Amino acid sequence: MRSDIHYLISKVEIVYRVSILFCLSLIAFTVGLGDNNPDRELRIELADQSIKEPISQDSLILDSLKNYRSNEIEISGSSDDAFGILSEVDGFGIYSGRKSEVIRPQSLNLNNATGNARQLYSKVAGLNIWENDPGGLQLGIGGRGLSPSRVSNFNTRQNGYDISADALGYPESYYTPTTQMLERIAIVRGAAALQYGTQFGGFVGFTTKKPPTDRVLEVESEQTLGSYGLYNSFLSIGGTSGKWNYIGMFQYKEGDGWRDNSRFHSRNFFISLGYDFDEDNSIKAEYTVLDYLAKQPGGLTDAQYYDNAQVSYRARNWFSVDWHVAALIGDFKLGDMTRLNTRNFLLVAKREALGYLGIIGRVEPDGPRDLLRGEFNNYGNETRLIHHYEIFDNLSTFLVGTRIYFGDTEQKQGAGADGIGANFNYLDESDPGDSDFVFPSSNFSVFAENVFRLGENLSLTPGFRLEYIDTQSDGYYYRREYNLPGDLIFEERREDSRNSERTFALFGLGASYMLADQIEAYGNISQNYRAINFNDLRVVNPNFRIDPELRDESGFSVDLGLRGRVDDYLRFDLNLFNINYNNKIGFDLRTDTLRLNLYTYRTNIADARTYGFESLTELDMMSYYDIEDISLPVFLNLSLIQSEYYSPENSSFDGNVLENAPQVIIRTGISFEWEEIAISLQYSYTGEQYTDATNADFSPYAVAGLVPSYEVVDLSVKYTIDDIGISAGATNLLDRTYFTRRAAGYPGPGIIPAEPRNFYVSVSFVY
Repeated sequence: MRSDIHYLISKVEIVYRVSILFCLSLIAFTVGLGDNNPDRELRIELADQSIKEPISQDSLILDSLKNYRSNEIEISGSSDDAFGILSEVDGFGIYSGRKSEVIRPQSLNLNNATGNARQLYSKVAGLNIWENDPGGLQLGIGGRGLSPSRVSNFNTRQNGYDISADALGYPESYYTPTTQMLERIAIVRGAAALQYGTQFGGFVGFTTKKPPTDRVLEVESEQTLGSYGLYNSFLSIGGTSGKWNYIGMFQYKEGDGWRDNSRFHSRNFFISLGYDFDEDNSIKAEYTVLDYLAKQPGGLTDAQYYDNAQVSYRARNWFSVDWHVAALIGDFKLGDMTRLNTRNFLLVAKREALGYLGIIGRVEPDGPRDLLRGEFNNYGNETRLIHHYEIFDNLSTFLVGTRIYFGDTEQKQGAGADGIGANFNYLDESDPGDSDFVFPSSNFSVFAENVFRLGENLSLTPGFRLEYIDTQSDGYYYRREYNLPGDLIFEERREDSRNSERTFALFGLGASYMLADQIEAYGNISQNYRAINFNDLRVVNPNFRIDPELRDESGFSVDLGLRGRVDDYLRFDLNLFNINYNNKIGFDLRTDTLRLNLYTYRTNIADARTYGFESLTELDMMSYYDIEDISLPVFLNLSLIQSEYYSPENSSFDGNVLENAPQVIIRTGISFEWEEIAISLQYSYTGEQYTDATNADFSPYAVAGLVPSYEVVDLSVKYTIDDIGISAGATNLLDRTYFTRRAAGYPGPGIIPAEPRNFYVSVSFVY
């Protein structure tokens, strides 16, 4: 990588070594003072949550069971904390020995209308974020060298059930719950695959707000205005009456976008209706709708971007999403120490992309546009049983679950309407002209984990997952060849049918050791697996092609860390990680021998690994000096990553850096809170990264090449009085010009610039 990165790393290392030594000194001091009281509370509660009085194991378990709900995520520290970690046993999940983070969006100071990901995930170490969506319509986060594309390398759920397009064949999340609807976000790394399915990135779980329990009717509203025509309206109505509870939330959002040829509007609706048979048994139904339409300005070449990042050379590109998710959730008590949860879910969704996919350096022609339509119909059930029992005078926890999943995706591509409007109809619906495929899939899984508590401080958590996956494709596509001027010289329709069945087992082990009441050493190792996406194979795109012999990825991940609190003024999470891949899927850069243009080629590059150091340290100086009524926390979130392909038989890849793997990611900030006023200032830095496995610095049509390092500053201010809140702020305060991705298809192809400086103001109330 570049010399400026090495320079920055050297400076960061000097500063951070001092901070680590400081933290370790405090930890050692705390451990030395820590009591060895054998009655110290059981760690089924949070590792860093302080309980003032010793509580017996059995009584704590029984009290905890009363509060279990299928979609609850408890957070460390007080209920007002915006960030924390998951407990050892949380609801119907086991997270002992795992790297985890929890976010409370409503406690953050940011633009809730767009949910700026830099701020929302500011204290989640190592996240690489794509910033190409001005309205916050889609989330793009990745970590540890994995692509951020629509959170596709995480298992993504809402209230415990799937929301991605197709969990097996096309795990892209076109729907992301709006920040205003969320109570919590949980992220679990590495070993999360044992409980949630085969993804190297881990698990992202969105938990929506719950109905208020103390009133029949509560109304919440927030109105937001922002730069470039942004308008957002949010309304929530909920309450509890007897054994019934309900909540309905609606968001409408529109904007002009900051680039030419860009505007959008969206509607997001969520409703939940629940019935409590008693305090231990309940059932609820949920329904989610998202639809949005966005005009896309397309990508830019390097020369176009550096000349004027606001300009657009695509006036007819549109993108539409229509997403429907339904769920029926039951939560039951089978005994004092046993609970059962079952989740039935259904997804019926569609996304359509309309426009011109040709090389960005060429003038967009008139006539029919390319139309790509995907329709997703998925349903399934996941049932979990959790049981607490005593063994060798220690209380342990056993979790077992099953998953049944069926997916049915239909994908078409061909000639769409001409003109400039958002007309998502094929010229010939019976034969779109490029391809027409169905992709049925099925998945059956059994998984189990057990927390063995060995004495007062140590716990071990072995686990396994037995997986059956069947992915299929059936349809036809047209193979065409063009000469250099672009004339068609060959055409052939080809039928194509494929089937891939595999059964395998994954194993893992987690460990946790309490050094003191609020200091924990943790670690885990877990096998992993990722199935290929059949859905991608037959997309016709002159800038992007896929190896028809693409194979699944396998490998394992390791985490080793230290986390906790020192009193109320310092909290930290320091960890080392390693991910090893067999047959790592990546992007090669190749040349079309007939048309002589470069394109990205998705294939199994080679074996690979990613390893590094992630840390979060937060210090509140006011708490340290026992100054009440004022809070002044400062945080540093640092990620240092190394990655490499190793392929001795292919020197063009051997030793190269993985795509989407910046060596340095830094997010740091300071907040000031006094009475009703809160002010937050945040600085973000992401090092340069490559977009293909050849580590090309440049390509003529910008579909591959270097993404330079960039830095961004964000400012937010909030004033709250009684039930009324006023918020304002500026993102990209210093008005930096930068980009985070190069796209080979939609919304490009080419460089997708990030937003310049923009402002917002919001007014909210609760009645």
